[in-house]
Amino acid sequence: MAQLNFNAEEVEPQGSFEPIPAGWYTAMITQSEMKPTKNGAGEYLQLRLDVIDGEHEGRVLFDRLNLKNENQTAVEIAQRQLSAICHAVGVLTPNDSTELHDKPLKVKVAIRPAGNGYEASNEVKAYEEAGHGAAATATQAQQGGSTEQPAKKPWQ
Repeated sequence: MAQLNFNAEEVEPQGSFEPIPAGWYTAMITQSEMKPTKNGAGEYLQLRLDVIDGEHEGRVLFDRLNLKNENQTAVEIAQRQLSAICHAVGVLTPNDSTELHDKPLKVKVAIRPAGNGYEASNEVKAYEEAGHGAAATATQAQQGGSTEQPAKKPWQ
């Protein structure tokens, strides 16, 4: 037996872990950490992104950037993703990943289908400045309007 002294009327119940719909969202990087790859031969930067507005405000997304990897293609992709993040938040030469924290940016979210024993989940596909037209795109999509994608920038 465990003594709880807990009142559920004072705490919001846990929400769903279902993926949020695909589209553009305003978010902020709130945590970042370098972690070893599964095989131990590399490292990736894990990012926690919190959605900061709209219907899905408060939901959390994660992204992994393979910055140190035996696969050079994976490293190049990660470097392009990091460059897109840096451009989106206006920090072009960060010395530490915390310099990218708490700055609004747009993230393009897709749904990764369930498979290999994992449930469906969200995947971050692109980053851009928070002031770009993606916000209007996300709002229109949620209201049943056009979902035409904004023009891509060279770092996407």
